Amino acid sequence: MNSAAIRQKLHNYLEVANDKKIKAIYTMVEEAIEEVEYTDEFKAELDRRYAAYKDGSEKTVTASESKKRIQKLLKSARK
Repeated sequence: MNSAAIRQKLHNYLEVANDKKIKAIYTMVEEAIEEVEYTDEFKAELDRRYAAYKDGSEKTVTASESKKRIQKLLKSARK
């Protein structure tokens, strides 16, 4: 199984897992999570995108519209 599939399975599981299991999983990866640091370049890009979103200078789409677009692309890729 590739990393993308594993990520998706973990994400799906975390949505439904009980609190005890969530806490156990978090305990196993807590140190790694705390170590994540973003580069200044990455932070600047996030700031730029947020500012563009707030001032309306960039077009955004809803999650629903995004999902429709993705499904359309997946359908066309399968052909």
